[in-house]
Amino acid sequence: MNDRMESREQKTVLTLMAHPDDAEFLCGGTLALLADRGFEVHIASATPGDCGTATLSREEISNIRRAEGRASAALLAGKFHCLEASDLLVFYGEPLVRRATALLRRVRPHLVITHNPQDYMPDHEQISLVARAACFNAPVPNAPVAELPEDAVTTGKDKRGKPRPPPDPPAPRIPHLYYADPVEGKDPLGQPVRPDVCIDVSGCLERKERILGAHVSQREWLRHHHGMDEYIESMRRWGAERGKMIGAASAEGFRQHRGHSFPQDDLLRATLGPLARSPS
Repeated sequence: MNDRMESREQKTVLTLMAHPDDAEFLCGGTLALLADRGFEVHIASATPGDCGTATLSREEISNIRRAEGRASAALLAGKFHCLEASDLLVFYGEPLVRRATALLRRVRPHLVITHNPQDYMPDHEQISLVARAACFNAPVPNAPVAELPEDAVTTGKDKRGKPRPPPDPPAPRIPHLYYADPVEGKDPLGQPVRPDVCIDVSGCLERKERILGAHVSQREWLRHHHGMDEYIESMRRWGAERGKMIGAASAEGFRQHRGHSFPQDDLLRATLGPLARSPS
């Protein structure tokens, strides 16, 4: 592997979460800070969020939410990916693990952020396990992969009539893996989940609001299903709660996966310096 490829990989962050607006809500400020430090940003969703509506068909809302995901990622000069699982039916299994592993090989991130393993809904918990498996699998030469939905065509040629490229090679390493806070910072039994590190995002809160605000379809959905009419305000309140843990106006919390064979050094702390602090 040449130095150019190695350098690019070390400045790439991938979020792999369940729905198109999850990353922006849970770690949008951290993504903005990493982008400022030269990281290439990739935001991936397991689903197109096809159940996130009370009025539209699954196809209609999927098209809207994919477009919102692309618009949000573009605000960070990033790229949006969708693995095209069905909303509310995200499961750890061969099809999704194969696609996630292929995505890791395509993006070749040095840093991956996913949902907390314990969260309020199964989609979040299942994609967390899928992301963990994909991080481990991506460097394994014989690991099974599947065609990415973004590459899917009906013949052996691409949309321009040219032969499809060969599969992406194995990733060079297992990336650093972090779990974002669960929604409201608690597990399914209502017990608090304490982060290892909190990132001070006070200085980029307006940018976080803009990238989350790109998901305009979700304000009406959250009002209908969750009883929330404060899409941005709820994000602000939770950020302020995490901020109290480090004496900041707003923060995002993370836990690092440090199981066998995963990197043990803390890349978020090393990259973000004094903005990354231990909660009190």
